[in-house]
Amino acid sequence: MTARALLLTVTPDLDNQRVDKAVAALASAHEPGLSRARVQTLLAEGRLSLNGAVVDSAKRKVKNGETYRLELPPPERAEPEAQAMNLKIIHEDKSVIVIDKQAGLVVHPAPGNRDKTLVNALLAHCGDTLSGIGGVARPGIVHRLDKDTSGLMVVAKNDAAHQALAAQFADRSLSRTYQALVWGVPTPPTGSIDAPIGRSTKDRKKMAVTGKGRPALTHYKVVVDYGIASLVECKLASGRTHQIRVHLAHIKHPVIGDPVYGRRGAGKKTLEVLQKFPRQALHATALQFVHPRTGKMVEFASQLPKDMQALIKALDKAQKA
Repeated sequence: MTARALLLTVTPDLDNQRVDKAVAALASAHEPGLSRARVQTLLAEGRLSLNGAVVDSAKRKVKNGETYRLELPPPERAEPEAQAMNLKIIHEDKSVIVIDKQAGLVVHPAPGNRDKTLVNALLAHCGDTLSGIGGVARPGIVHRLDKDTSGLMVVAKNDAAHQALAAQFADRSLSRTYQALVWGVPTPPTGSIDAPIGRSTKDRKKMAVTGKGRPALTHYKVVVDYGIASLVECKLASGRTHQIRVHLAHIKHPVIGDPVYGRRGAGKKTLEVLQKFPRQALHATALQFVHPRTGKMVEFASQLPKDMQALIKALDKAQKA
């Protein structure tokens, strides 16, 4: 199916209303169920225009008689397609798969990333045997890593495994360890960041430490002190969205390369390779859990990827110079 467009003329009763509210009201006659939130998404994608000019603010006030053009993209598939991709599989049995995810790989389909995700690759690898508890868009997914965070993930191959792993996440018996390269050196070198995380009130696309957030606890220790930066190990005692990135930024030592919560280093000693690092330098290095079928504790480890190793070499060289 192809995209189509609606021409919507503002009526007197909607004069001086916000454009997102007015367009949602007008469009509902043609597309029952088209919500204001959906209109806001289409607006953000540049799909709403007036006299050929894209409308870029949902707060714009409409005027009686104006005619807006709303482009509706074709419906997307309800279920992800299987797509064969190269996956670095650390371990696989009848119950679980442990994957070393590369940076840049989205975990599950979402608006803007409907294919070439980890889920698409898993469907090609496993067929329809993945646990369905996560829903059609997230079969087998018990937890996730951000697109540009690399490292270890465990995936459930059946519902019993999914339930067992989810229970371990809930009671925090499943252990996840990360390493990050951060700006500066945290003080003290070993400690815990106990600060609630919720949606930012300034930018709804970001998370933030906020009194209205959910409890979040991160344990950390400095592994190597490079002066201008450090290699830090983090262990999660909770699983909030962007937790490590938000917590490290909260203590003024954001992850190098983080485009959302980070900042560029300053001063003559800052290395260009650190400034230009294209992603958050964060890697899930270790994963430990009770195997759902055997009941035995299993542990998996992953070395830092080549791009983070290159940063460490540059920092080593600068420190010895």
